[in-house]
Amino acid sequence: MKKIVYLLSVLFFISSCTKEVVIDIPGFEEQMVVDGRIETGQPPLVLLSKSKDIYAPTDLNAFLSSFISGAQVTVSNGTTTVQLIEICTDNLPVGSEVFVSQLLGIPVADLASVKICGYTSLDPLIFGEIGKTYDLTINFEGKTYGASTKIEIPVPLDLTYWKPDGSNTNYGYSWATLSDPVGQYDAYMWEVKRINQDVNGDPLDANFQKPFSPVFDDEFFDGLTFDFFFDNPSAYGDTIPEDAHGLFTLGDTLVIKFSKIDKAVFEFLEKKEVQLVTAGNPFATPTNIPNNLSGGALGIWAGFSPVFDTLVCVP
Repeated sequence: MKKIVYLLSVLFFISSCTKEVVIDIPGFEEQMVVDGRIETGQPPLVLLSKSKDIYAPTDLNAFLSSFISGAQVTVSNGTTTVQLIEICTDNLPVGSEVFVSQLLGIPVADLASVKICGYTSLDPLIFGEIGKTYDLTINFEGKTYGASTKIEIPVPLDLTYWKPDGSNTNYGYSWATLSDPVGQYDAYMWEVKRINQDVNGDPLDANFQKPFSPVFDDEFFDGLTFDFFFDNPSAYGDTIPEDAHGLFTLGDTLVIKFSKIDKAVFEFLEKKEVQLVTAGNPFATPTNIPNNLSGGALGIWAGFSPVFDTLVCVP
């Protein structure tokens, strides 16, 4: 009887300590999303869209309808200010298809079938130059948004090379040697494109691809010379032999695009990669992606100063 009374007392005590928790989740508020870039020797490119509610449709039509047309977009490098023109992928100037395809990462054959409108300029006075800072201003529906980015002085790689992965003599990673400048902040991005041809005579990769975790900074190796490697982002999937996942094949020819980026761009891209990798993981720490935009917009205005290396995958 005493045990029953004790058990009932414990249950009563536990139930009396419960409290209903009400979480006030803020409603959805539509925001401007900016995807803008400028790199050495290239014109600025700015894509504008509107953020979507998490419960909104995620099909292709919903994606294409989110792009913004009719904004006033200007870019200034301190001496020259240019208002960008709006162009759409279904009505491109003749001869610009390959260039736009590379900028957007969309195959040339697919450009006409999707209508994506962006803002750019054909004025070479506003093309990217090393060491210059570029200010972006966007006016749309009575609101003004702004951002600033710098095209940093590039840091070339000392050496690029390929070597077999262990005893797997036909496959390996792409390697590089980097001497990081001492006493300053440096951040980098790695992209790669295979240019050897497939059976149809086309390059294996139409555009540059980003490997796993493509951006890094020198927080832990300032001023050091070291070797590092990256995987092949195109070597995954059911059609790729399991022992070749993430690896380049003996005889591949690669173009490596190694870009210097400023701190704000690094922080955006690094957090974005973390979010992509952990998406759907209920145990992952929530990631807020920073940006360098004012006025309440989301996204990034990014400057890149790339150097290019060609690597033939032979020991």
